[in-house]
Amino acid sequence: MAERVRVREIDDDEGRRLLRIVRRGTGSVVTWRRAQMVLLSAQGMPVGKIAEVTFTSADRVRDVLHNFNADDFEALYPRYKGGRPRTFTLPERREIKKIAKSKPAEHGLPFSTWSLAKLADFLVAEGVVDDISHEGLRVLLREEGVSFQRIKTWKTSRDPDHATKKARVEHLYAITDGEVMPEEREPEVVFCPDEFGPLNLQPHPGRQWAERGGRHKDPGREPRPRRRATYTCPYGVRHLFAAYDLGKDKLYGHIKPRKHRTKFWEFCRYLRGLYPPEIRIAFVLDNFSPHLTTKKDSSVGDWAAANNVELAYTPTNSSWLNRIEAQFTALRYFTLDGTDHATHKEQGSMIRRYIIWRNQHAADGRLREVVAKANVA
Repeated sequence: MAERVRVREIDDDEGRRLLRIVRRGTGSVVTWRRAQMVLLSAQGMPVGKIAEVTFTSADRVRDVLHNFNADDFEALYPRYKGGRPRTFTLPERREIKKIAKSKPAEHGLPFSTWSLAKLADFLVAEGVVDDISHEGLRVLLREEGVSFQRIKTWKTSRDPDHATKKARVEHLYAITDGEVMPEEREPEVVFCPDEFGPLNLQPHPGRQWAERGGRHKDPGREPRPRRRATYTCPYGVRHLFAAYDLGKDKLYGHIKPRKHRTKFWEFCRYLRGLYPPEIRIAFVLDNFSPHLTTKKDSSVGDWAAANNVELAYTPTNSSWLNRIEAQFTALRYFTLDGTDHATHKEQGSMIRRYIIWRNQHAADGRLREVVAKANVA
């Protein structure tokens, strides 16, 4: 039986040095991991157990111990060739971002959330990167638009086809974002249609510039503006049929008195007419009944099959995957908050003029900020 691999005898000074490296929160993750393996071996832990604790392979642990026995502490430090730090490739950055947005439990780890140390350690152990410091990881995530946020309540989808539907929607987004090349017969254009409403005539909460009120205000000063109180809505409602063209970054919208399958079908035909028939188009839709093909009414599905259109449905209770939801947040923020329209014609005119402004100022800083904050897909 081969002799068990373990680190050589460690004196007190070397033990304290190893402990300082392990407890230090900065520096190379590779050095930290190697020092941890050596320290655990010095404490009598077998190679198999060390591999289990450090989430790596037993062969990797044996290599570290053999190198330390031969080269002492020099074996703990990566041997770089100098020069500027290596720039991470686009696939590496994409994989780092994907893992950071996932849950540690999905990878078999007993943690509820990632810390920079745990995430960097896992990335090195999985071979995603050879080495990455905690500060370098933080900067990379910030550049990719990923931040450490408080978790909010969420309704979990119980759709049995959740993974398949979500993967298809994300693949369509990757095509329009230029991350993957479309294969033959895959859509070249992706629309995100949905309905916004009901649009009723009522005062919407909002903010505006006004003079300060208070006990010592001037006698002639106007009172602080207040919202009109409403108890009835006798003027009916309207609905906005909207679609977001991901490739052109344009928003389209039609206001209708009702939302049902016929009106939705009319809007789809309008969107189809924006591109030549030979260009394949995909619609990312939620599971609102007028969007679906049923046994009683298959008009939407039949029309899509006959007009070179793919209907990609989000999983149940996962309409947040539709990127138009963030555009609706911006519409509410810029156009509806703080308004009290007297007629539907006035309200509809303001919404139409906003869509025109939004398409002409798609690069507006505040607009992009509101959309980016609301966008989760």
